[in-house]
Amino acid sequence: MTARTTSTAPAAPSASRPSGRWSQERRLEFIDYRLRWDGHLNRSDLIEFFGISVPQASLDIARYTELAPNNIRYDTRARTYLSGTSFAPLYNTDNPQRYLNDLLVSVSGLCSEGSLFIGWAPPVGVTPIPTRVVSTETLGRLLQAIRNRETVKVKYQSLTSEEPQDRTLSPHALAFDGFRWHVRAFCHARQSFRDFVIARMLAIRPGGASTVSPEDDRAWHTAVTLVIAPHSGLPPPQRKVIELDYGMEDGEARLQCRQALLFYLLKHLGFDGRQAVTPQAQQIILKNEAEVERHLNKATFPFLGQ
Repeated sequence: MTARTTSTAPAAPSASRPSGRWSQERRLEFIDYRLRWDGHLNRSDLIEFFGISVPQASLDIARYTELAPNNIRYDTRARTYLSGTSFAPLYNTDNPQRYLNDLLVSVSGLCSEGSLFIGWAPPVGVTPIPTRVVSTETLGRLLQAIRNRETVKVKYQSLTSEEPQDRTLSPHALAFDGFRWHVRAFCHARQSFRDFVIARMLAIRPGGASTVSPEDDRAWHTAVTLVIAPHSGLPPPQRKVIELDYGMEDGEARLQCRQALLFYLLKHLGFDGRQAVTPQAQQIILKNEAEVERHLNKATFPFLGQ
């Protein structure tokens, strides 16, 4: 139910934060999130984040208390609401990965003010990666082509040619390899589906309607499961550490990946064709190497590691 503000509502919120038109359900999730990860909540948190009135904030807290009385308690000395000792989340706020992802987005400056529920945050360091410059026009044209099933004509600088080449592409998806954004597209010159680094597109213009079906990109729609395990050459204590690092169960972890992105994942995991000198350097092995190899082009990725 959408909450209505009363005559006691504060001044209109700034353009940088959400307005009071957010649903009560969303505000209850905010309370749940702050109690779980901050451990406390004030009415002012709701007022400032959502731009609602004091009475509405009180109603939201009362409603949350009604739904989850064991999750919240009021500390009269500190004048704040605290997380209950037997806290059980009402929403998907108890997921550590969600919080860490929110934290990463926040410290990276990739979100606008008021888009995340994080309040207090610990000091965080992030390993920098080179910034890939993507043209606004290029990305806009690609999104339009994907949305409308159209072709684009691009001037593309590849590693294998000295001069940029003109390509006609039918894009159908975007992909991120951990460092760079790609567009997955059918190349009409090569007559095959390929990855194109967006930052290498020097110029772009719209084409016509595409006759290519994204469903024909078998590598994009084929899922490959990688089964990884600690290197057998490691002593038991170190194997246990690797199991913890990768969230393994019963000594292995399964990672599912699109066949089209398999090369990038294998490279990130260290299976990039370099012979490891010691088990400590390699740390993990690929248990289903033969199965994964069948999904790779051996000419471009001949070795999976031991």
